[in-house]
Formats: sequence, C-alpha cells, structure tokens
Amino acid sequence: MSSTLKLTKSTFRVRVPLPLLGLAVATLLWWLWTTPLWHSDPTLVDFSPERTFVALVQLFSKGTIAPHILTSLRRVFVGLTVAIAVGVPLGIMVGISRPLEETTSALFQFIRMISPLSWMPVAVMVLGIGDLPVYFLLSIAAVWPLVLNASAGVLAVNQRWLLLSHSLCATRWETLTQVIVPAIIPHLLTGVRLAIGIIWLVLVPAEMLGVSAGLGYYILDTRDRLSYSELVAVILIIGLIGYGLDSVLRFAYQQWTHRN
Repeated sequence: MSSTLKLTKSTFRVRVPLPLLGLAVATLLWWLWTTPLWHSDPTLVDFSPERTFVALVQLFSKGTIAPHILTSLRRVFVGLTVAIAVGVPLGIMVGISRPLEETTSALFQFIRMISPLSWMPVAVMVLGIGDLPVYFLLSIAAVWPLVLNASAGVLAVNQRWLLLSHSLCATRWETLTQVIVPAIIPHLLTGVRLAIGIIWLVLVPAEMLGVSAGLGYYILDTRDRLSYSELVAVILIIGLIGYGLDSVLRFAYQQWTHRN
C-alpha cells in the first residue's frame, strides 16, 4: 500500500509540470479578480479571462491581428539584423584590442545606461515618422548585449588555442574565422537572446511613434476604442510571441553547447 501511494505521488508530479501549475494558479487569480460572475463593474469585467479569450479567438478568426503580428516581427528582424551587423564585429574588435577596450569601455557603459526610449524624440526629429525611428530604437537597444557578449567571448577564448594557431603560422584572418568566431558562438547566442528580449520590450512603445500597424499601435487603437478585452488579448499575444522567441534561442543555445 505504501509503495503504491509513493508511485501515485510520483506519477502526479510527472504529469503536472510545475510551469503549467504556475500558469494555472495565475489564471485562477486573474479570473477571481475580474470574472463577471460576482463583479458588476463593466470596465473590470472587460479584463476577465472569459471576454479576453473570446476576443482572442475573434482577432485570429477575422484575421485582424495577423498583419500587425507580421509587421512587428519584421521590425524585430530588421532591428536585430542591424544590431548584429554592428554589435558583433565591434565586440570582437574590442575583445581583441586591449587599447580599444580601454578607450571605449567608459563610453559604451555610459551610452548603454541611457534608456532606449530616451532616444524617441531624437529619432523622430532626425528620421521622421514611420519605420525608420522604430528600427533605430530597436537597434540601439539591442546592440549593447551583443557588443558585451562578443567581447567577453573573445576574452574567454582558451589562450592555448591562440598559441597553437600562431605556431601553425595562421594569419590573423584565419585565427579570427577558424578559432575565435567558433569559440565565441555560445556567447553570441546568449547576446542574441538578451537582445531579442530587450527588442521585444522596446517594440511596443516604439510602435507608438506614429506608425499605422504593429502590436504597439494596435494596443493604442484598442485603448482609444475602449475595447479592453481586445487590449488584454493583444497583451497575451505579445507575451506568447516573446516567450516563443526566447524559447527558440534557448533551444539553439542548448543544441550548440550539447553538440560541442
């Protein structure tokens, strides 16, 4: 009897993952706080799970939200691409050159501590209204994790590999492409993961800069229409997509580290 009870408890733990349990508890608290079953405030019940999930289904069934999701993902891709193109080479150069690292360290840390949203007025004045200021804000937000992780990766390269490369008369380019870059890929994947997280956080306020599409724009639109159930539905969509992007990068990091 005792062994059967232990087996039952063990089976229960396997079948109910703790992350799902946490989500269930959070949903229950959300429902208790907003459900129309015992709340009469019409504004409050618009935030309830019942109405939110109905709005969520309607957003996808009518095809309303899909163009905004695709627009936001396109902006994320462009911003991340620009940040990688700038941040990774710059980080590698900083990691290779000690004088450059000492010269730029204080400057980079100073600029990194400025909130990306502080650049919004400057971006609008210089680049105007549209996608360009959004790309600028996303890129400047994402570039610093890439710079710092790339330089940290270079500094962490095993010195014996560099000595072996030098002893084999490898050129600087060969050492860079055949030794340094493969060695810092885990650091780069970590930097990309952090960059996507920051981009996704900055995206919503950045898409309030006079653009006519995107998840951030749609949140403003639902607020203006007082459609609070749709607003919460879009917030859930933002969370789900962000979680999905992070999961993809986490999986890529695990695959690379296990392969090596």
